[in-house]
Amino acid sequence: MIPLLQAISLLSACATLTTAQDNLGLGNGSIGFRFGNIQGEIVKASQTLASLNSTTSDFDFLPFDLLPRLAANGVHHIGDVTFRYRESSAAQWISVDSATSRKPVIPVNISALDVLSAADLKASLPADLPLKVTREWLQIKGSISSLGLRFNITNTAGSEIELGSLGLPISINNIFTGRTAEKTQELCSLADPYIGLDAGYVRVSHLLGAGNALVITPLGATRFEAWRFLKEAQGNFGYQSQTFEGNYEWQIHSSAYAEKEWRGSEPWNTPTSKVLSVGETYSIGLQFSVAENLQGIEETVSQTGTPLAVGVPGYVVPADSSARLYLNHSSAVQSLDTGGAFTVTVPSASRDFYQLSPVASTWGRARVTITYEDGKTQTVHYYITKSAPAALSDLGNFFTTSAYYTETSDPFARAPSVMGYDRETNKIVDQDPRVWIAGLSDEGGTGAYLATAMKQFAQPNSDELSKIDDFVHDTLVGTLQRDESFGVSASAFFYEPTAVDYPYNPAFDWSTWASWNRERAYTTRRAYNYIHPVATYWSLYRVARDYPEQELRSSWEWYLNRAFNTTQYCLSDHAENCDYGLVGLMGEWVLGELLLDLQRENMTAQASTLEESMRYRAELWDTQAVPFGSEMAWDSTGQEGVYFWTRYFNLPETFTKALNSVLAYTPTVAHWGWNGNARRYWDFVYGAKIQQIERQIHHYGSGLNSLPLLHAYEHGPTGNLYTLRVGYGANTAPLTNIDQDGFASAAFHSYPEMLKWDPYSGDYGPGFLGLALGQTTYIVSDERYGDLVFGGDVVASNGSAITVTPRDAVRRRVFIAAVELKIEISAGALQTVVYDKQEQSVLLDIADAVVDDALKAKSTVVWLSRPGQDAIGYQVKDGKLQRGGWTVDLPDGNAVVSIART
Repeated sequence: MIPLLQAISLLSACATLTTAQDNLGLGNGSIGFRFGNIQGEIVKASQTLASLNSTTSDFDFLPFDLLPRLAANGVHHIGDVTFRYRESSAAQWISVDSATSRKPVIPVNISALDVLSAADLKASLPADLPLKVTREWLQIKGSISSLGLRFNITNTAGSEIELGSLGLPISINNIFTGRTAEKTQELCSLADPYIGLDAGYVRVSHLLGAGNALVITPLGATRFEAWRFLKEAQGNFGYQSQTFEGNYEWQIHSSAYAEKEWRGSEPWNTPTSKVLSVGETYSIGLQFSVAENLQGIEETVSQTGTPLAVGVPGYVVPADSSARLYLNHSSAVQSLDTGGAFTVTVPSASRDFYQLSPVASTWGRARVTITYEDGKTQTVHYYITKSAPAALSDLGNFFTTSAYYTETSDPFARAPSVMGYDRETNKIVDQDPRVWIAGLSDEGGTGAYLATAMKQFAQPNSDELSKIDDFVHDTLVGTLQRDESFGVSASAFFYEPTAVDYPYNPAFDWSTWASWNRERAYTTRRAYNYIHPVATYWSLYRVARDYPEQELRSSWEWYLNRAFNTTQYCLSDHAENCDYGLVGLMGEWVLGELLLDLQRENMTAQASTLEESMRYRAELWDTQAVPFGSEMAWDSTGQEGVYFWTRYFNLPETFTKALNSVLAYTPTVAHWGWNGNARRYWDFVYGAKIQQIERQIHHYGSGLNSLPLLHAYEHGPTGNLYTLRVGYGANTAPLTNIDQDGFASAAFHSYPEMLKWDPYSGDYGPGFLGLALGQTTYIVSDERYGDLVFGGDVVASNGSAITVTPRDAVRRRVFIAAVELKIEISAGALQTVVYDKQEQSVLLDIADAVVDDALKAKSTVVWLSRPGQDAIGYQVKDGKLQRGGWTVDLPDGNAVVSIART
């Protein structure tokens, strides 16, 4: 039965429609259903899904409130089907789409008790189609109640027919256009795929990150082979725009696209087709289940009988580490094939997981294929990098050589600097009509220098530091910050042929809004532009402070004060000098590090001033229903700053809201690309070479959004493994962008016709900042999985002691979940960590450097904290109190440090 309010809403909206507009036939009513914990409506005329939600919630995963405006031909709904077929291998593929020219479907008599409705789609398909297509909506009973969607495709021709493509559209309420921020949070949802063949699924989350989640899994033998974007008219919703990403489809077969549109890409899975013999019927479909919350998605997947894979620590595997793969299915594993990418240690009496170790010289994408005895096949997608410190070393070298700009005659005074790079042409991007990309500002122009500067904090190198230091003193100060007001220009580069003698490329379109003139480029009001210089100053402060033997052009006090003053210029006095200063800023986690260092250095006046500026912003956010403001209608990077400062000032309602928001748009699935991938789909337009609205894989949002997740885990690790898994996947994501020579791409293109890294370095830097500030080795004891390490390998477990070798990129932090103890060193590198469970003590082996070409530390400060606890309760034996921690000398290049309870 249709819920009364929904029925009234549907009839009222339909009353204003003309027949031509209502191609779905909404005016003919709908079929309501309710069973188990799921309810919804099916449009009677088209028998497409109109509404779907939990029986315990009014939240609808589908755009039911906008349905009358989505009723035109060409707009896809759940229940539609697309395919390509041919009657011989020599023939051209013929494309069919049930949304193209709708007519009322022909109801089919229902005989089975579990069939809610059934129809022949003949009227909406081509008249000469040699296939009969029927559709059934089912009530599926089992360990969980689900709504089923089944298609039966029968060959009615006199010869074989090959299906080269077969797709089922997944259209959910991801339409932000025309909605207020509050309504967007209240009504909208996000879909993320796991493209894993018979184990594939789609997870749909409420934008709030709280409440029920929708899980879409295979019905019967329904492979999830590819995830294809559906082209639709833009309409009045701005389809494929910043406020409406668009719709995708679950592809069961994809060879017809792989042969033509996608022939230049490497698909996630081997493309297949299906040959139907004369009279043969092929049945495929999906089932829709409601999970109690995001954390319950994986359990719901298992309850549907779908194989589940869980990777620890994730699916990005540095060459010197290993990964665990846990498989959960009712049928036993018949075979596991890594394609030669990993050596495999199979489960045994003492371990219930597969251990995967990269084979020497392997790098990049890797696919593990699991075949089960019941015939199901699953793929798990990994990315193998160089050892994480080696990848960072490559990055620092690349951007201070290939991308180091030294043209002193440049009229825009950009030399010396680390500039954005085009990997396709292997040249510095010294001009672009989006002037900021060549102008060392905005995210798209700072990506290269910010990543290189933050690399010095993580892994300082003398030659690289000299070049970054010159950039700071000769270009950052004087060009981007043109006077002592500390204002940061929007761009050093501009388009104004009458003002400078410069060979602007005539092939470029310089007529758009993005080609700023000098006056516009020199404005200093964009708050986001301030974080990049602050992080650069802060990084050099840490190097100057912790490696005093390295000669820099100024003292550590100078760098620290520049970071403070640049922050204050923008964010003090209620951010009166900057626009967007009262919203969360990308990368502003570094301001928390800045505040902490001001406190450690006993610079109490500056620390209090900075704290007061941040307090005003946090208290303002605490009054807002949706405090994640931005330049955009919806964003996924304001949450980081909102979380940090509302947590710092103990405003739980708002930091919980921010955390849930991050969890909503950051999934965990068995695929390196989507695991920890914070949602972003428009920044290719602003910071990349290939400009299009498209779901981005590991844009900088991944690294930045990892920080609230990891921080939240550290404040309550018990029973919170899900948050750590998502956060760690997001935090390691920036490693995948770094190629074998050290170039780092802005993001990976997810459209199946591309599946490649963008040629521009673009706005990569903020994501690297997230990696540098978040990389930690986590030692965890979990009820389900036992002793786990994220960012390291267990090398020994003797009695009550566990010995771990850190394998993360930075190797300066470790968190021991059992006692909620966070340990960080200021310089050098953690070699091993020994945790004694019985004594609850820790032994650190610290080396003076993480790689050979890094600066060697003479001493290090060990900082201890217990997030969420009132007292630390630990101390470093034989250490000297300094800078809020204990200083330990490294006289012979290393030291063993003992940490015990007080």
